[in-house]
Amino acid sequence: MSLNVGDQAPDFKLEDQSGKVHELKDLKGKKTLIYFYPKDETPGCTIQACSLRDNFEKLQSVGLDVYGVSKDDVKSHEKFAAHHNLPFDILSDPENNMINAYGAWGERNMYGKKYMGTVRSAVLVGEDLKILAVWPKIQPLKTVPEVIDWLEKNR
Repeated sequence: MSLNVGDQAPDFKLEDQSGKVHELKDLKGKKTLIYFYPKDETPGCTIQACSLRDNFEKLQSVGLDVYGVSKDDVKSHEKFAAHHNLPFDILSDPENNMINAYGAWGERNMYGKKYMGTVRSAVLVGEDLKILAVWPKIQPLKTVPEVIDWLEKNR
């Protein structure tokens, strides 16, 4: 399934790195960037998370919350968030429910080998829980600039 601008954001209920449960309804009333990434502590995923960390205050200053999502378990997320001092929550989706619902599961290719996995992507959810923007395949260091650019163009 792929999401389109204007779609209702798919519901979810997942634990973050400290075991706190987050649900879609918690996002109502604010803009939220949800980014999907393959695996904690891998080079691209670490670069992306640290870029979001380094720009977190700027993102918050324009009214944006941030959530990361991967298949890794809560314990892995706890270590990853602590190791990189991440100021935002990372949701654990070991069953791929949210990842599938948001269209972030698909064919990947590494070193010529094709396999199914989490596709690095991002969505922007509006105050009314509708999809404002979708980045189906995004590079780690382009996440922040793409989102900021979108926000500036859509004030």
